[in-house]
Amino acid sequence: MKIKYLAVLLAAAACLAGCSGFWNAPASTSTTTTTTTTPTTLSSGYFYVLDKTTAQVISYYIDAGTLTPVGSAVAVPETPIAIAVAPNDDFLYVSTLNGIYLYKISSGVLTLGNSSQAIYGDPAVAMQVDATDSWLVETSGTRALNAVPIDSTNGDLNSSSRTCSNNSVVCSVSLTGANINQLAIAPNNKYVFVAAATDGTEAFGFNAGNSDPFGSASGPYVTEHPVTQTTGSALSVAVDPNNSLLYIGEEGAISGTGGGLRVFTIGTGGTLSKVSGSPFASGGTGSYAVLPKSTADADYVYVASWNGTSTGTITGFSVAATSTSYSLTKLSSTASTGVYPMSLVEDSKDNFVLAESKGGNPYLDYYIFDTTTAGQLDLINTSSSYAGIALAANQ
Repeated sequence: MKIKYLAVLLAAAACLAGCSGFWNAPASTSTTTTTTTTPTTLSSGYFYVLDKTTAQVISYYIDAGTLTPVGSAVAVPETPIAIAVAPNDDFLYVSTLNGIYLYKISSGVLTLGNSSQAIYGDPAVAMQVDATDSWLVETSGTRALNAVPIDSTNGDLNSSSRTCSNNSVVCSVSLTGANINQLAIAPNNKYVFVAAATDGTEAFGFNAGNSDPFGSASGPYVTEHPVTQTTGSALSVAVDPNNSLLYIGEEGAISGTGGGLRVFTIGTGGTLSKVSGSPFASGGTGSYAVLPKSTADADYVYVASWNGTSTGTITGFSVAATSTSYSLTKLSSTASTGVYPMSLVEDSKDNFVLAESKGGNPYLDYYIFDTTTAGQLDLINTSSSYAGIALAANQ
């Protein structure tokens, strides 16, 4: 599965188009191995980065192993917070301190829409567009989860045909937690999961076809509170592409201090059952990004974890299923990231995984999948030329 929404903060500066040394290959790494596929034969889909110092957003793609800008950097009207791409790849949404802005996408080129005005005034810390391109689900951490109706043809606020149960254009459901890290809409559009720090993970039913997609959702219905230690915190959340597994990245999941990945099966009606062995140690102190991936041969899940002020790590697990029973096995090698990795995304051509680290050193890493060791990520290039805060990719 490609995680296409911003997992919380990352980015890239406008000078990337011409700054020397932006896309430098790493000198060496113990986790990079020789593959039978060379990066120069690979290209990617578009991906979008924010620059926290210049408040700009720009699109890129990787062509024959080279980072290539698309168009010019466009300004963000206010201090940016988060970013999300609509599944139809026509619209990009950027959350700022002044609300959420719409950018139209044409072959990767971005144009600020809605007459340069915010389509909604909430400064969202986490957001994602549902699979029908009809709802922008977001929260600013004010104990409310909101579904903002959007027009799938132009990306603007759709206020003409939507009336929620509270007689408002924007539908809302209450959250227990106020400190929100991430949210994820299940690929089948039936559920929304919210990683709410020390309040654990909250889950809600969702139906995009209803005038109020939350309907009578009361949430949370996670049967086991995902934080088992008093120092723990739910940091990231993702659903596998088959809608079978819920992944929760946590701080303090292992012996109260180590980062871990908690895994649940998603049953009929949203019933959640813990997978045997969960939580799984993912290394570092906290798991801030989770990327599930399905291939023709096997399923995997990758977890990016902090390691204090040192470089972070990406730990991978193979996922096996027998009937309705699942098991995870840790891969033998890990990949390194910059300091404080915050996001993992896969490009739309399934060739690259990109990691963004808000602490830099480097800010951006990209990897290919090893062709001889199943599931292994091989680090190809890095960048330390900008201070990243947000990353999203076309689907």
